[in-house]
Amino acid sequence: MNVAIVKYNAGNIYSVVNALKRLGVAPVLTDKAELLQKADRVLFPGQGEASGAMAYLKERRLDEVIRSLRQPVLGICIGQQLLCRHSEEGDTDCIGVFDAEVKRFRPQHHEDKVPCMGWNIIKDKGCALFKGLGDMPYVYFVHSFYVPQCQETAAVAEYILPYSAAMHRDNFYSCQFHPEKSGHVGEQILRNFLDIENL
Repeated sequence: MNVAIVKYNAGNIYSVVNALKRLGVAPVLTDKAELLQKADRVLFPGQGEASGAMAYLKERRLDEVIRSLRQPVLGICIGQQLLCRHSEEGDTDCIGVFDAEVKRFRPQHHEDKVPCMGWNIIKDKGCALFKGLGDMPYVYFVHSFYVPQCQETAAVAEYILPYSAAMHRDNFYSCQFHPEKSGHVGEQILRNFLDIENL
């Protein structure tokens, strides 16, 4: 299987490369439109800051390329946020696959810490990404911004308030958490993504 990972100025991409290699997949890391368009699967992972990431993507017109992809695409962490319409982080216009606004966590109580960091339960709403995981699996999160629940929410987590732990629209899937850091559960999620049939 030909798997491509979007190369841009974001951190934590190599942990996704290594997670795929453990599944027997050798992905190509690229910012070239033709390689992304030819891939069977595209992953859009990373950690970073929204405005800088979008500036890099727009400079290379990768925002248009990503939006036009027709094969299964998986956004991870900031990848989920950048697939949305707009982010409060840097007042940034994003790619716009998901019609949602990314918000910053605002602590409500003394014990609320931002960023949200650690293991949390997700409640699956029937998305193919979570096939075979059982009830309310634990996955690993690190983030200061979140996507509110919306029509495209595929799984819910709760930290300060309920929010979109994963999203799905057509051939686009995403997760706010890090499957590559989520043990056997995350490994199964990545395997499920690789097994999703083209739409």
